Order: sequence, then C-alpha cells, then structure tokens
Amino acid sequence: MKKKLLFVLLLSTAATLAHAGLMDNIKKPNTADLQSKAADQAREKARAKGNEQIAAQVNKRLLAEGRKNQCSFKSGSDVLEAGCGSKSKKLANQIIDVKKKLQAQGQTGFKFIVSGHTDSSGDAAKNKELSARRAQVMVKELIAQGVDAGDIESVGMGSENRLVKRDDTAAKKAKNRRYEVQVRF
Repeated sequence: MKKKLLFVLLLSTAATLAHAGLMDNIKKPNTADLQSKAADQAREKARAKGNEQIAAQVNKRLLAEGRKNQCSFKSGSDVLEAGCGSKSKKLANQIIDVKKKLQAQGQTGFKFIVSGHTDSSGDAAKNKELSARRAQVMVKELIAQGVDAGDIESVGMGSENRLVKRDDTAAKKAKNRRYEVQVRF
C-alpha cells in the first residue's frame, strides 16, 4: 500500500512538474513572433508617417483650390450666393484628380472632408449647426459636380477656425462664412 501511495505521489508530482515545464514554454515569447510583430509595427508607423506627408501636400493643394473657388453663403443661412456652379465644378475636378493620383500611388482608406464655417456673430451652438448645414450643402454640390458620394463627408466647425480672427466688418465676416475640403486617411 505504501508503495502504491508513493508511486501515485511520484506520478502526480512528475505530471505537475511536466505541466509546469510545458506552461513555461508556452509563456515564453517566440523570437520570430516578436520580430514579426516589431516589423509589422515599424511598417505601420512608416505608412502612417507617409500618409501624414501625403495628406499635408494634398491638403495644401485642396485648401488653395477651395479658397480660389470659394462659393459664398448668405449671412445666417446655408444658401449659396449666385455664381457657384463653375467654382464648385473646378473644386470637384480637383477632388476627382486628387483621388485618381492617390489611388495610382496605391493609397486607400481616405475620405474627403468638407468642413463648414461661420463668422463669430450669434450663438455658438446655432453657428455649429449652421456650419454643418453649409458643409452638407457643399457636399451635395460637389456630388452633383461628379464627386463620388462615398468619398466625401461633411462636418460643421462653427466659428472655431476663423480665417479672420477679428471679423468685425461685413467683408471679414464674409471670409469666415466658408467651407474647406481636406483629405483624411
């Protein structure tokens, strides 16, 4: 009986030690896995850095084109002033051209963001809502001019990012009632 008990204890101890040894091997990181993860992280970081540089170049171009072909909004509304058709067509063509160039470079996962802006007059919450409507109006206008609806989104900024900080004249206020287009990866 003692021999059987001793034998069972030895088997139990051996099994426990063997299991512990296996668990140690499982918990040890595989060097190849770590190297693979590090390489993946490095590639992702480089891709993100490259996207930042591309976005900066593209956004500079889009902002310049948007300012050159700015459609004005009537004060306190999302109604475009007359004469916007040719301007929005030029901007739409720029967006389409940028999309083609990005795709030719193998870029994917980007969107064009149209941000609507207001002057500093009035209530901040109402300005935020008005700017969102202005951005939606421009998105519809750009889609009508040929931009793919799946490539473009709108966002309202209110008077947060004014071009003219002291917009205390009608002309300065008009400059802040605008939209901008930028690419986001």
